[in-house]
Amino acid sequence: MESIKIIFILLFTLCFALKAQEVINLYQSEIPNSKDSNIKEFWNEKAGFYKNVINPTMQIYLPDKEVSTGAAVVICPGGGYSVVVFNAEGVRTAEEFAKNGVAAFVLKYRIPNDTTMVDKKIGPLQDAQQAIKIVRENAAKWGIAINKIGIMGFSAGGHLASTEATHFNKAYIKNDTGTSLRPDFQILVYPVISMQDSLTHAGSKYQLLGENPSQEITDLFSNELQVNKDTPPAYITHAGDDMVVDVDNSIKYFEALRHHKVPVEMHIYPKGNHGFVLFQPTEEWMKPIFKWMKRSKFIGN
Repeated sequence: MESIKIIFILLFTLCFALKAQEVINLYQSEIPNSKDSNIKEFWNEKAGFYKNVINPTMQIYLPDKEVSTGAAVVICPGGGYSVVVFNAEGVRTAEEFAKNGVAAFVLKYRIPNDTTMVDKKIGPLQDAQQAIKIVRENAAKWGIAINKIGIMGFSAGGHLASTEATHFNKAYIKNDTGTSLRPDFQILVYPVISMQDSLTHAGSKYQLLGENPSQEITDLFSNELQVNKDTPPAYITHAGDDMVVDVDNSIKYFEALRHHKVPVEMHIYPKGNHGFVLFQPTEEWMKPIFKWMKRSKFIGN
């Protein structure tokens, strides 16, 4: 609950108008893994977050053709798997990406809930996989290179992004065409990585896995344990004094990537606590990301 309180405080100081070029539903017909319920989706316009998400969508921000790099990123805002902090972490970031020539897709993913899902553990992952699938299958339409499609996540959204980056070999959605669900890169901002009790954010773990998950399930969703040589390159940033999501989440993930010889760059700042990027101008904290993308040849020549 402490993390949600911090997020709410940040949101009330950082709200702004929401404008997207296009909003699309993730699924054209039946939403997989869903069941009927009386729960209603809720949008808090003042604070800029969604609650009880049951209708997953993407909001699209395409760069002007003159500056387009061909790269794209699906953005998973945080919120402890309880809300989706859509404006402050999603829209602001997407606008900066588009300004710098990167197509951005802000994902409104389903909130894990036993009342609305058959298996709540995989609901957010299904939406992340579907988002990557849609972007890759529509790459030509949106002026995107099919080998420059990444995923980004903040806090619990960082867990979702890293889950998609480590669980792409198993399709949790219908994928008859065999479209690659592997992101080409991952960008993680103060991410929850592990579901191990000694490391995880307890609220995120409870929301996603329930009260008493088995060790097998806990390990499966502890993404530091799921890294292999095919895991996509990563950029990670965190604050060393984060009191909500321990920085060791990022450190453990960095170590797993490094030991599997996956290219990874990490920026750990000594102070800033959780949500530190929200106190900075977007163009400032994102500068190192664009430099990393250039060095990694996801943008530029």
